[in-house]
Amino acid sequence: MSQKLKVVTIGGGSSYTPELLEGFIKRYHELPVSELWLVDVEGGKAKLDIIFDLCQRMIDNAGVPMKLYKTLDRREALKDADFVTTQLRVGQLPARELDERIPLSHGYLGQETNGAGGLFKGLRTIPVIFDIVKDVEELCPNAWVINFTNPAGMVTEAVYRHTGFKRFIGVCNIPIGMKMFIRDVLMLKDSDDLSIDLFGLNHMVFIKDVLVNGKSRFAELLDGVASGQLKASGVKNIFDLPFSEGLIRSLNLLPCSYLLYYFKQKEMLAIEMGEYYKGGARAQVVQKVEKQLFELYKNPELKVKPKA
Repeated sequence: MSQKLKVVTIGGGSSYTPELLEGFIKRYHELPVSELWLVDVEGGKAKLDIIFDLCQRMIDNAGVPMKLYKTLDRREALKDADFVTTQLRVGQLPARELDERIPLSHGYLGQETNGAGGLFKGLRTIPVIFDIVKDVEELCPNAWVINFTNPAGMVTEAVYRHTGFKRFIGVCNIPIGMKMFIRDVLMLKDSDDLSIDLFGLNHMVFIKDVLVNGKSRFAELLDGVASGQLKASGVKNIFDLPFSEGLIRSLNLLPCSYLLYYFKQKEMLAIEMGEYYKGGARAQVVQKVEKQLFELYKNPELKVKPKA
């Protein structure tokens, strides 16, 4: 691609931004981002400043011809953008803690992507996304909006149902995580071609086929997970419980970890209630991790994204 691209990241002060930039740097010759604008709100200015400085060091270290900007003025950034990414959290992490604690205090699941907590977050987030879409329609109508903001499925569906804007894509890392899990458990080589047939809405997706070099290996994978010989793909923020063999075989599908909140609702609620009464809402853990990350990001000698 020879066209130079302008990308605007709304929620640019997020701790995830260095990972996004790392991807742009690695793929610069395929996706030549010449301008990257980091946008945040007044309450996120301190984090935005830290992220901006780290990202500038990363760009300088990589030697790519990319100009970096930061602003609290979304409209200033959006003019003539080619792509807009959204990774915002309305109310920041203290609001996430309420999303988790309020439902749990009434005996319901509290989680940021589904259940009552996901609904709370969606109701807070969707009006802000609608405002962003209006600005995009006015200032960069040909841009694509790539949404990372949770609850991703709810936010994306709201845009398609209640606005006329159709250049909007909602994504999450669950399909990629499942693909990495499959590559690992099937002991595939880098040269092996892997494709997965996946369907559903974020964060509730199923795999119904797995092709390796054009040949299906889904039955082998399903048998391994159903029998317990293979551990189903998990994510760090979800407690690890196995799906029952009967469920896996009756579905004839491989569910993602988030579906534990539906298929094992009682068990997941019991675990989360136990954590809640110990004072351990997930948001509190995330806040501690984020604080450590930003202390790391402040280091003027740091010129690459820290390893996970």
